[in-house]
Amino acid sequence: MKAFYKICLYFIAIFFALPVFAQQNNQVPVTIFPVMPNKPPVVDTTAKYVNGVKQQDISDVIARVFHKSRVAKPDSITSKPTYSIVPAIGYTLVSKLALVISGNAAFRTGPDARVSTVVASTSVTQRKQFTLPIQTSIWTKDNKYNFVGDYRLFRYPQSTFGLGSSSNIKDEDPMDYSYFQFYETVLRHITGEIYAGAGYIIDNHWNVTDKGDLDGTVSDYSVYGKNAHSIASGFTLNGLMDTRDNTINPSKGEFITLQYRDNLTVLGSTSRWQSLIVDVRKYFKFPASSDNVLALWNYEWLILNGRPAYLDLPSTQWDEASATGRGYIQGRFRGAEMVYVEAEYRYKITDDGLLGGTIFLNGQSLSAAPGTKLQPMQPGYGPGLRIKLNKVSNTNISIDYGFGRQGSNGLFIDVGEIF
Repeated sequence: MKAFYKICLYFIAIFFALPVFAQQNNQVPVTIFPVMPNKPPVVDTTAKYVNGVKQQDISDVIARVFHKSRVAKPDSITSKPTYSIVPAIGYTLVSKLALVISGNAAFRTGPDARVSTVVASTSVTQRKQFTLPIQTSIWTKDNKYNFVGDYRLFRYPQSTFGLGSSSNIKDEDPMDYSYFQFYETVLRHITGEIYAGAGYIIDNHWNVTDKGDLDGTVSDYSVYGKNAHSIASGFTLNGLMDTRDNTINPSKGEFITLQYRDNLTVLGSTSRWQSLIVDVRKYFKFPASSDNVLALWNYEWLILNGRPAYLDLPSTQWDEASATGRGYIQGRFRGAEMVYVEAEYRYKITDDGLLGGTIFLNGQSLSAAPGTKLQPMQPGYGPGLRIKLNKVSNTNISIDYGFGRQGSNGLFIDVGEIF
């Protein structure tokens, strides 16, 4: 039985980590860093030994399988950029199977500067989607300013299911569009772990088409108002507080961000509208003497005034990290107001840290068109498996299976924790 367990473990590790091992075998360090505007990950968040047990990650397993010596990970980041390129396989309900090539660069602008990152990837999916996101987080040498960018180019066939969290999954309206996003924010250190700043933001959707509801009824998109081309362009005011011990996989601390957005027709917006995003997360060990973590998340995305184009309305998994609403397809719920809550319990399966597990429960409530009330909250829940990709940065491969209402369910695979 123990031999069977090892064989299964090796198979899982090989399937998910051969690209990573190939990079290490060529002495190209695989560097995984966050791109959020906050402090860099703790360099050694996982001790070599925990309770007398040597900690392991996928590279250790692969090295044993192929009888190779591990290539030492870099122990510091300097002004000379550290690069990595990793091919990968992903899966979501909206994309199905996705082939991805990801790359990143990490460097410091000064000896005491926090780690700056540039992360880029490109993917093609089973649903004929194409994505090209680029994310940057550049710190000045004195850590006084942080320049954060998020740029995306998508060709994105995707269905919509109407407005509000009471919408029916049977009211599917297949859509297709192209999308360009340019977000640039400058944050200045205020005090302690608090930052504040401003930015410019633009969302451009064009060649927007739809087929109408498959059941023959009039779609909410038609009632709301179709836009073959829409632009949302404006300025943002931003605030941030981050006390997490590790931005990739926190075990304690808090994370709070605020973004007020004002879209102006003088800057090219199709219409004038304002929005507010509030993102609050809390992490603590539970029980306190264990390595298990209870993570709590509250995300609110509200249209304060005006009438955005349909595709600019708050929607499931259209948050910055595409993380809300496990158990539902991206875009399943859409509306002028979105209130989202989630709790996740993360625990070890093996003492060496190689395997872990999660259980999660979330809920989302959305209104329909601007001026309408929030509708009943829709739950999502499920279990998850974690495989240690990098024991130094404490990065996991996340494999979750989520369930929602009206028969919604599916597999979600990603690198890093969901939140």
